[in-house]
Amino acid sequence: MSKKTNTAEEHHQELVKGFHDQLKQIFDSSEQAIYLYLDDNHKICNKKFAEMHGYSSPEEWAKVENPLEVGVDKMSQDTVVSAYRNAVEKLIGSKIDVKLKKKAGGTFDASIIMVPVAYQGHIFALHFISKKK
Repeated sequence: MSKKTNTAEEHHQELVKGFHDQLKQIFDSSEQAIYLYLDDNHKICNKKFAEMHGYSSPEEWAKVENPLEVGVDKMSQDTVVSAYRNAVEKLIGSKIDVKLKKKAGGTFDASIIMVPVAYQGHIFALHFISKKK
């Protein structure tokens, strides 16, 4: 019997976990909220990011199916999408000011530093988020 090959879904989950493991010290120790994004289904964040949005844990946030619509105010979505495309298509980092949403309702102003990062031949967008005062 031949060994079962990984599906693309399993491969992407392994990529996110492996890359997160390499970045664990940064995720755990940074004063900023952080998330690593491959696509809507393959993403991971630190506790600060989850709490910033009103989630009980990074695992709860990771289950969100459409993080752009759920977590970003409509007026800021084009800005986030443009920065993301610049990161993954043109390999350009950027700093953007946006309005983000909380799980229970309401919004807050934030600055996002978004940079492209490569891991095992895949381009991710790594986000560092700070609430604006």
